[in-house]
Amino acid sequence: MTRRTEIREIFAWEALDSRGTPTVACEVLLAGGDRGKATVPSGASTGTHEAVEMRDGGHRYGGRGVRRAVSNVVGPLADAVRGLDAAASTGVDRALRSADGSADLSTLGANAVLAVSVATVIAAAAATGEPLYRHVADGGAQPLLPMPMVNIISGGAHAGRAIDVQDFLVVPIGAQTFSEAIEIAWRVRAGTAEAAARGGHNVALVADEGGIAATLQSNRAALELVVTGIEVAGLQPGVDAAVAIDVAATEFFDPATQSYELAAERRSLSARELIDELAAWCAEFPIVSIEDILAEDDWDSWVLGTEALAKVQLLGDDLFVTNPNRLQKGIDSAAANAVLVKPNQIGTLSDAWTVIQSAQRAGYATVLSARSGETEDAWLSDLAVGWRTGQIKVGSTMRSERTAKWNRLLEIEKRLGDQAVFAGAAALSPTPTF
Repeated sequence: MTRRTEIREIFAWEALDSRGTPTVACEVLLAGGDRGKATVPSGASTGTHEAVEMRDGGHRYGGRGVRRAVSNVVGPLADAVRGLDAAASTGVDRALRSADGSADLSTLGANAVLAVSVATVIAAAAATGEPLYRHVADGGAQPLLPMPMVNIISGGAHAGRAIDVQDFLVVPIGAQTFSEAIEIAWRVRAGTAEAAARGGHNVALVADEGGIAATLQSNRAALELVVTGIEVAGLQPGVDAAVAIDVAATEFFDPATQSYELAAERRSLSARELIDELAAWCAEFPIVSIEDILAEDDWDSWVLGTEALAKVQLLGDDLFVTNPNRLQKGIDSAAANAVLVKPNQIGTLSDAWTVIQSAQRAGYATVLSARSGETEDAWLSDLAVGWRTGQIKVGSTMRSERTAKWNRLLEIEKRLGDQAVFAGAAALSPTPTF
């Protein structure tokens, strides 16, 4: 007898992400008639050790087309999972990896593999009649609404490198509910835009993730502007709202000289000098989280930085690339104390979930993250709630591919009603208790 959740057919097409770049979209049809659809994102500042997207090359879309990846979805990947039980997602993902045969999914494309992985889980959830966040919950764990990390000012690869540091974000640490947290973030973005406009900056320019893309005189000036924005919003820095920074240091690391080149400021720093500068910022400003403080393979300096900046959350993004082996190396060497999780860095949802579990067992905080080239899909929000990551980072409070995620979380909070639990500021603790 055919199972209702047996994978019957897979359909795929070339879609566009939020930067207008082609990406893979996929629909999985189950024997019982239920369907799951997913469109996968793509990053701009991608780590060297990420799973590899497949692009067509040639003239179409400047070589960025994904027709080959789409063909792989409906060809070898569909053949590998057709007839499998969508409810057994780990087995499906294992079959996808086996069909590809490479560690980095470069044979068939990580974008192709992830599209099938996500669409399968969404279809399985539809078959059960459960919302996705309940379907992915481990052992029926209580849903947990995450603390949002919201983009306010962008630089680096997200904003034409107007400043060297990639993102300055607000963390609404004083919020008691998710909806209050989003309101605080909105107020801070509006306050920062007002302060920037007073300073003569063009605040109509918006970066990839919806942050303000003003050209500022220094990275420190951006930090000062966000704090001013908190105050203009009528909030207390360090009490109602704090600051997070995505340094994305790999983007300005020169391996030839082993130095960090701040081109916008015309400065060259050693790893030790960069750590000291970040420590000075932490002493002066209400900073609670810093991402990618050093380059992706500068492991020894990461250990030094983790010791020097032990009082703040130190997120590894390019450092870990959602890879369980790299995360374990970080745990063993005491590098960073938190991990940014991006499913497309590793290629399947089950592997991303494994990284979250490993991190949390080791006392590392977890942040589920979108990419700069996003889609209108909101499945990331459900994963954050069901997987109890405690934190989520999807961009600013504008651009519909960003608000789609916030809106889904607001809906989940409302549907949970009195049962809604918000992670709050405790999520930034290396050993959170929620």
